[in-house]
Amino acid sequence: MSLINTPSLRTLFDPKSVAIVGASSDPVKLGGRPIDNMKVAQYQGRLIPINARSKEIQGLAAIPSLRDVDEPVDMAVIVVPQPAVRDSIQACIEKGVGSAIILSSGFAEISEEGAKEQEYIRAMAAEAGLRLLGPNCMGTMNANTGMIATFAGLMGQKPQAGGISVASQSGAFGGHCFAVMRERGYGLNLWATMGNQCDVEFSDCLAYMAQDPKTDVVMGYMEGIQDAPKLIEALGIARDLKKPVVLMKVGTSDVGSAAAASHTASLTGSDAVFDAVLRDFDVHRAKTVDEMFDVAYACTAKKFPTKKDLGIITISGGVGVIMADAATEQGFDLPPLPESTQKRMKELVPFAGTRNPLDVTAQLINDTRMMQPMFDALLGDGGYTNAICFMAGVGLNEKMMQALHPSFEAVAKKYPDRLITFSALTRNETRKPVEDLGYLVYEDPARAINAMAALVKFGEAFHGGKVRQAPPALPTGAPSVQAGMEVNEFDAKKMLGAAGVPVVDERIVQSADDASKAAAEIGFPVVMKIVSPDIQHKSEIGGVLLNIESEAEASAGFETLMDRGRSAVPTARLEGVLLAPMVKGGVETIIGVQRDPVFGPVVMFGLGGIFVEVLKDVTFRTAPFGLDVAQEMIRSVKGFPLLDGARGAPKADVDALAAALVAVSVFAAANADTLESIDLNPVLVRPRGEGCVAVDALIVARSA
Repeated sequence: MSLINTPSLRTLFDPKSVAIVGASSDPVKLGGRPIDNMKVAQYQGRLIPINARSKEIQGLAAIPSLRDVDEPVDMAVIVVPQPAVRDSIQACIEKGVGSAIILSSGFAEISEEGAKEQEYIRAMAAEAGLRLLGPNCMGTMNANTGMIATFAGLMGQKPQAGGISVASQSGAFGGHCFAVMRERGYGLNLWATMGNQCDVEFSDCLAYMAQDPKTDVVMGYMEGIQDAPKLIEALGIARDLKKPVVLMKVGTSDVGSAAAASHTASLTGSDAVFDAVLRDFDVHRAKTVDEMFDVAYACTAKKFPTKKDLGIITISGGVGVIMADAATEQGFDLPPLPESTQKRMKELVPFAGTRNPLDVTAQLINDTRMMQPMFDALLGDGGYTNAICFMAGVGLNEKMMQALHPSFEAVAKKYPDRLITFSALTRNETRKPVEDLGYLVYEDPARAINAMAALVKFGEAFHGGKVRQAPPALPTGAPSVQAGMEVNEFDAKKMLGAAGVPVVDERIVQSADDASKAAAEIGFPVVMKIVSPDIQHKSEIGGVLLNIESEAEASAGFETLMDRGRSAVPTARLEGVLLAPMVKGGVETIIGVQRDPVFGPVVMFGLGGIFVEVLKDVTFRTAPFGLDVAQEMIRSVKGFPLLDGARGAPKADVDALAAALVAVSVFAAANADTLESIDLNPVLVRPRGEGCVAVDALIVARSA
């Protein structure tokens, strides 16, 4: 069952009539700005000012009350003081309004009393089927219809319509995005800010925008997550429709998380987990505002290559090196041009660097006719899927750009399927003609290459034939974790073993005599560990004995461990001693599960020792997942070469390790409501074909 009702959001983005409750004759005041904005943008629908004290508002006939309007109203924009909002919502309900935007503040973002009032109006609206955006938000826009229901200023300019839709939890940041797009000439489709999200959330807007046929890319800004399943559904909608999503999520630091929580009253969750979710849904997570705009703008070209090769033309050898470095860092291949092509380029420009980058020096400025042969060398002879041309300040010279235009046009017509970027300083009048031909234009070539890399990732996700493998079912008979239960190491391994996780063969004993017998049956050497639900970290109290070589040592070891357990934790419940074969060799790894407060059980993988303790070289995925995701996790850690036969060591059994990861993820998902954490440390991975084994295990159930 869908959690998102996108048809109910139609009146928020495409209303045929808009009433402004609290309308003002002053276009500078909050109640006047939406009216002024829609007049400037030439709103195509009916605009109805509501004001009991004026007969006319900004040239439009005013109506005293929403209840007095004698025609249907799709959307109401409420700009009245907080105490008057409740009656305005009641009037919307009586009138049968489809949606209401509450620009007014003074609710959950201010106080507990404000939160109670917010909940009251939310419940009123929900019962009547009225959708609410806000309160404490900046509203919505539709650049195609001129519906600008916000107090963000237009600076007297009608918004340029285009393919970028913007969803922002923060009103101020949403306003900043709109201003940046206006100044850079980027085309806007839909725009929304959510404020307190008492009803309509970020996820609702993301899903609606992704489904809108005029949206090429959704650019989003998040501070927290109210409803993780709804967010996952929205991201799934965008992915299934092959609509790229470029997202900024703040709150990555402890200080940032606290600030976001106080601002939005949302859970921020673990940032590493959020990263994992975005990877699962092929979302590009931007680290900076510039990166967010660079990638969103790139997506408007609607070219998503599946190959990561790059050809470079430059008039500067130094910048060519900068671009080559940036390309390599982003994983691009820079194959050399064919020898015959290099020879021809040398004949054309004797002092050129002809390998790739193709450094044609300032000769390209002296003879603009060389532009097309240069691109033919890359895109024709070289067959590159992606190309970039750097020309420094040439883009500021209108005459030069006019001279180059026929070449730009010919190349675009000859290679319509290629992703081509032009990097130069430009003005709007010199940039726009090149963009209209299908080129992307950036001042900074390194930023251009970063954006191109993002397009390739989208291409691989949308058109690369990648289909996620479904996780297997939990094996029949696998036990369940019960809330409040206490699980010792022995029982934890039994439970995980039944779920398909490879564990060591071991015994638990309650006497010294049984310890000696069990050790002989297992075969020497053995390891002995204290067993107690009250002692989770056994090694810290000396509760682990290694390399036990005889029955006598096993018998004495039992007494030693029991004495240490009683001395270290006098109140501990001692359930006996665990004996297991002493596993030697293999690469030490760690598999863990932690319940994230937002996304539920999350599986962690990393290599042992310094990699996890010092370098924090770990990766996360939400549970459950299939073998393909498990393999990606293993290969994504920096220490992977140790599993892949570094320095002549045998390659480890990565396939067995991936299967263990999948089994843990399925078990964790099956017990999502009752499981707090799992710790498998270490999991020893033997050479290929010999499997892997969990040597130690800890399961912590949630409180009853």
